[in-house]
Amino acid sequence: MRTEGHDLRHHGDAEVRDDGSALVDLAVNVRADTPPGWLRERIAESLTGLAAYPDGRDARAAVARRHGLPVERVLLTAGAAEAFVLLARALKVRRPVVVHPQFTEPEAALRDAGHTVDRVLLRAQDGFRLDPVAVPEDADLVVIGNPTNPTSVLHPAASIARLARPGRTLVVDEAFMDAVPDEREALAGRTDVPGLVVLRSLTKTWGLAGLRIGYVLAAPETIAELERAQPLWPVSTPALAAAEACVSPRALAEAAHAAHRVAADRAHLVAGLEEFASDGLRVAGPAEGPFVLVGLPRAAAVRRHLRTLGFAVRRGDTFPGLDEEWLRLAVRDRVTVNSFLQALDRALTLARHSGGGPAAR
Repeated sequence: MRTEGHDLRHHGDAEVRDDGSALVDLAVNVRADTPPGWLRERIAESLTGLAAYPDGRDARAAVARRHGLPVERVLLTAGAAEAFVLLARALKVRRPVVVHPQFTEPEAALRDAGHTVDRVLLRAQDGFRLDPVAVPEDADLVVIGNPTNPTSVLHPAASIARLARPGRTLVVDEAFMDAVPDEREALAGRTDVPGLVVLRSLTKTWGLAGLRIGYVLAAPETIAELERAQPLWPVSTPALAAAEACVSPRALAEAAHAAHRVAADRAHLVAGLEEFASDGLRVAGPAEGPFVLVGLPRAAAVRRHLRTLGFAVRRGDTFPGLDEEWLRLAVRDRVTVNSFLQALDRALTLARHSGGGPAAR
């Protein structure tokens, strides 16, 4: 789906399919070396029950306990992407607004459902920070990510809460919030913000993109509307087992530890990137997610040369509000980052000598 030159259905996995399958992956925002062994075992154990239809009651109750909510405020989904489709199809809205740059699937789902979507574009010169006043007062559905993909900006919870209005649904995509130490600025679990809908994904931190598991937290009446739009048994038995496992005390402790490790690895990556400031490279920030957004001249050519040097990165021009001079980089361990920085140095030299060239598509 293209709107005004932006391919809303292009995602990071496209960078590592087919001829990119052997590349070092800095394009997909899934934590490396996951899922851990204990989680794979839990999922494998669930396979003995595949003859029965999925029963999501235990997993739903576990998610509710994790956030201190009643089960009526929880809906399990086949990844956060399904939740965007349910919201677009089930809710009766007149003027949906999506705050960009951000994950493009919410807008794509709204357009597929026949809605005309307005955009609020956050600006690089403002650090991609949210100004609540920029959102039209008559918007009855507002979608924003926190921390935002691809900018890695973590908006203050108070600023996002200022977007709430009577009669407005406020959708906050917190797919990467568990990668933020102490989940600062999280709205999940809040019941005092009118119209609040929080989306969470378990695929990023736990490496379960192929299993598809996430959930929605919202008022019971909103959950009921979304549930009516779901097909029967929408979440598989292995995914339900994963959901229950990933919100256990053991998993939460492991995720908290991983968040601090990601923060340290991100600081190492950013420090290395800043060494290329003389080449015009700039890091959007401060970055708070498990990825960073960088702007640089000839980014399309740099990305192409990085592929020949063995590294896949995410192009930025498919995100509304960005153009071909932006790239998104997933945070990886220091050894991988050091190898990438050496490749980036070479790619920048090659791009400079070649004079750029067309973007690799």
